[in-house]
This record gives sequence, structure tokens and C-alpha cells, in this order.
Amino acid sequence: MLAALLYGAEDLRLEERDLPELAAGEVLLKVGAATTCGTDLKVWRRGGHAKMLKPPTLFGHEAAGQIWALGEGVTGWQLGDRVVANNSAPCFNCFFCQKQEYSLCANLSFNNGTFAEYLRVPAAIVRHNMLPVPPHLPDAVAAMTEPLACVLHGAARSNVQPGDRVVMLGDGAIGLMFVAALARLGAEVYLFGGSTARLQIGERLGAVQIFNHHKIADIPGLVKRFTDGWGADLVVEATGSPQVWELAIACARPGATVNLFGGCPRDSRISLNTEQLHYSELTLKGVFHSTPQYVRSALELLASRELPFELLISEQRPLCDLEQVFQDMKARRVVKVAMLP
Repeated sequence: MLAALLYGAEDLRLEERDLPELAAGEVLLKVGAATTCGTDLKVWRRGGHAKMLKPPTLFGHEAAGQIWALGEGVTGWQLGDRVVANNSAPCFNCFFCQKQEYSLCANLSFNNGTFAEYLRVPAAIVRHNMLPVPPHLPDAVAAMTEPLACVLHGAARSNVQPGDRVVMLGDGAIGLMFVAALARLGAEVYLFGGSTARLQIGERLGAVQIFNHHKIADIPGLVKRFTDGWGADLVVEATGSPQVWELAIACARPGATVNLFGGCPRDSRISLNTEQLHYSELTLKGVFHSTPQYVRSALELLASRELPFELLISEQRPLCDLEQVFQDMKARRVVKVAMLP
């Protein structure tokens, strides 16, 4: 099979590999579509990830497809079933799982390799995080279950209330999904980003106002002007930049929640004004990954077609174009691309 392997920073290679052999409880998928992700872009540029993978490794983590082969002992599934397999599964036994903090599972198992013709799905994911795709839902849309699950988890952890004024920093796919998720909860979402086309998608997903940060000298000052001088009730950071983490805190009102969602490079540091943090009673949250509950909620939301998430898929391209697709993502010419093996 043809598969993409990451060897290091911006070192992505397509290679012919043998079909994976299945252990008991595992499933082999024939990939229908694999979507690119901002996390993939960061990993490609940085050459690794603190949690998900270490090169050299099969690459990609969002996909939907058909069951091609079943490992010993797999029940409840048939060859040809269309499914989406999340990229991880918790163990349900460790200290954190016992507290139902599944995204913090000490034994969280990740699976990579969606940029390929076939994908091996480990037994834990088959048991807990592989779901049937409704017949009307295209593979390319179903493949976005994983990032949307992370966003729904992040939105649930954000203390948002109907009518809250929310500042969303970042117009990548995750930021745009957050716009949709928070607007759906009744928040007024103000989106800041650097691309006119992406900001316009944000409007269609529910942003009440959009701002191109390239044209704004003082973002915290602007936020105070449209929030009666106070700052936002909730600020969500989705760029993975330490400078933007600090900017997010500066945009928050006293008593606000700041969701620091974008993962920064390893060993990054930020500066905090302790007076503001203490006397303004700010809540700073780092929110990571998702849980099985939100994987199911994400697929249900995608299947409902309530929101036009297909707007996030800029193109569909053959797997042989993967290197060029990442160059296009680096240049911000595309949001997400559906790779078709």
C-alpha cells in the first residue's frame, strides 16, 4: 500500500508498505478520505509531537473509510461497513479514567497513519472509539469527527453561557469549528484572524463580527471598546503561539475564562501579570484532546448537517499530492484538504 511517513521536520515521504497484519481485536480500514489538520501542519513543521507520535512514523490522524479486514474476535462489524475511527482511546482503568478525565488518561493510546491506502485500527479504538458513518454523510466530512470532538470538549470546558461575548483568536480549522460550537451555545463570537477568506467562513459559521488582526494595532483595546470597557467573558486561543496566549489573557475581563487551546512548541514559556490573574480572578485553562463522549457528539453534529462544516474543506486531492498540500497549508492557501488514496 502507499503510505506517508514522517521522518523529521518537513521531511514527509510517500512509500510502498506491506498491508498491516492484524492482531486480535483490530480492524483494517480501506481509507475513503483523510483530512489534513492544523496539528498535522505543526507536527510536520516541528518534526514531532509531545504526545501523539515520534518520527519516523506513519502520519495523519483524521479519516473515514470501509472495513477491509477483521481481526480475530471482532464482533458487531462486517466487511464493507463505513466507519470513522478516532485517533485515540483511553484505557478506562487508570487514575484519571476512574475520575472520568479521559483526555488525561495515563495510558492514552494514539493511532497515526491515515495518509495511506489502508489504516490499522488498534483494538482499544475498535472497542471504544470506532463508530458507524451514516449513509448520507461523505467520508471527507465524517473524517472531521476527531477535530470537532476536541472542539466540543474544549467548548464544554469553557464555562460559556448564552449571551457571553467571546473572543476567538485564530482562523484555522479549529478556530472556525470553535466559532460554530460556541455560537450554537448562544454566545456572541468575535473572530480574529489573518485571512479574509477564512474570516468570511467564520461569519457563515456564526461569528457576529470578524476582524483581520493585520489591520489592528491594539487588539485588547479594541476588545474593551466593544465590551463596554471590560474585556471578553471568554477568550479562546487556537493558534499555538506563546505570544497569542499572552494576548488572550490581555483580552479577558475580570472573572473571565481563558481557554488556552492551541498547543505551543515544547518548552514554551509565557509571562503572566500576577496582579491581573489574582485580583481579576481569571480562570486559565489548558484543554487537551477529547473523550469518547465528544467523539460521538461530533459525529452526530456532522451527520445532522446543522452547520456547513464542509466549508472547511478547501479541496480534495490525491494522496500523491500530499507534500504540495502541506506546502499550501504552510502558506495558508487552504484550510483543510481531503486526501483521497
